[in-house]
Amino acid sequence: MKRRDFSALLATTPLAGTALAQGGPVEGRHYNVLAQPLPTAPGRIEVIEFFWYGCPHCYAFEPLIEPWAKQVPADIAFRKVHVAFRGSLKPHQRMFYALEALGKEAQARPAIFAAMHQQGQSLDDPKVQAKFLANLGVDAAKYLDAYNSFGVQTKCSQADKLFDAYRADGVPALGIAGRFITSPAIASAGQRLAEHESGQRALQVTDFLIQRVRAKK
Repeated sequence: MKRRDFSALLATTPLAGTALAQGGPVEGRHYNVLAQPLPTAPGRIEVIEFFWYGCPHCYAFEPLIEPWAKQVPADIAFRKVHVAFRGSLKPHQRMFYALEALGKEAQARPAIFAAMHQQGQSLDDPKVQAKFLANLGVDAAKYLDAYNSFGVQTKCSQADKLFDAYRADGVPALGIAGRFITSPAIASAGQRLAEHESGQRALQVTDFLIQRVRAKK
């Protein structure tokens, strides 16, 4: 989902996307290289998934990225970064970081996705969030304290700055090693693929870029 128009618009360039099948991912077509590398934690290759709870494409990508993340080797550091590229998304972003602060985000995420994408709940009010999360075993008072904390506000600001630094233009997107950015839309290279196929393409490109980083160590 694009930060500007919130739609999944794919280019329709003739023959686009064939390079991935014929000779591997191509810079500028299946992934982009940052002009200025970003700092990352030493010792491991960082992979970041930029996402938003309310994004239907992130919801569709979740069944692909989660098994992938659970199987990565020890030299990969994977994390999710919830972004908010418009003000109305801030309550969802703060929900993510409040749950993360309480150590409950991974546990609550499937129910949040289901509530928003299957049941039509907006979950855009912190009190409504607290009541919903209480049914999942999250202490409502502790949740609201975390939601309103300076630490969570700082995390939200850092997430948005990182999203901008990676030059990401929508979600879901994958930042690799502080140097590369790809996504299901980018990795599809203009082909009109089913959503799960474009997600698989993005993970194939990510694996390729991880190998590239390893080869240069």
